Amino acid sequence: MDVTSTIKPAPSIGAADQVFNPKGILGKDDFLQLLITELKFQDPTDPMDTEKILTQTSQLATLEAQTNTNDTMKQISEAFRSSSQFNAIGAIGKIADVGNSDIRLDESGKVNFEVYFPEEAAAGTLHITDTSGNLVKSVDLPSLSSGVHPFEWDGTDASGNRLDAGVYQVYVTYTTPSGNELETRVGRYPIESVRFDGGEAQLKLGSHYVPLAQVKEVYGG
Repeated sequence: MDVTSTIKPAPSIGAADQVFNPKGILGKDDFLQLLITELKFQDPTDPMDTEKILTQTSQLATLEAQTNTNDTMKQISEAFRSSSQFNAIGAIGKIADVGNSDIRLDESGKVNFEVYFPEEAAAGTLHITDTSGNLVKSVDLPSLSSGVHPFEWDGTDASGNRLDAGVYQVYVTYTTPSGNELETRVGRYPIESVRFDGGEAQLKLGSHYVPLAQVKEVYGG
C-alpha cells in the first residue's frame, strides 16, 4: 500500500633465542611439578623446612580450587546461555516489542515497513513523525483485517515535498468495527517462529528475523 611513519623492522630472533610457552601461564600441574623438582634437588644437609612445604602445598590447593571454580562458573554460564536461547521457542505466539517505532528513509526516497493490527480496523489513520515528534504526514486507511500489513511511503510530506533521508517514526490510530479506539505502531509484532543462526536465537517479526538481543519486551499475545 503506497502511503506514498617510517617504521624500522625489529631485529630477527634466532631459533636458539626463542622461548616457547604454549600456555602463557602456570597451572596447578606446573606448580606441583616445580614443588616436586624443588624437593628432589634440595640440599640434604639443609632441607626445606616443613613450614615452607606446607605453605607451598596450601598455595597449590588454593590454585586448584580457583581453577575448579572458574571451570564450574564457565559451565554454568554456557548452560544458562543455551537455556535462555532455547527458551525463546516458548515465546512463539506472544508479542515482541523492539522498543521503538523507527523506519529509515534512504536516498532512494522511499521506505517499506509493516504494521501489526491486533484487531480488525474499520477505519484508521497512519501517522509519520520526525525524530522530534513533529507530524510530517498523515494518511487515511481503509478497513483492514487483524494481522501484519505492509506499507510503502514515498518519502514526501503532507504537501508533497520530498523529505531528507533519515529516521522517522510510524504509529497508527484506528477504530474497530465495535467502536473501540486503538493504537498500534511499527516495532511491535507477534512472534511467528524462532530460528538459530550461529547459536543465536532470532525471532520472526512480520516478514523479518530480528536477533533476540534487539527485543526489549515480550508479552502475552
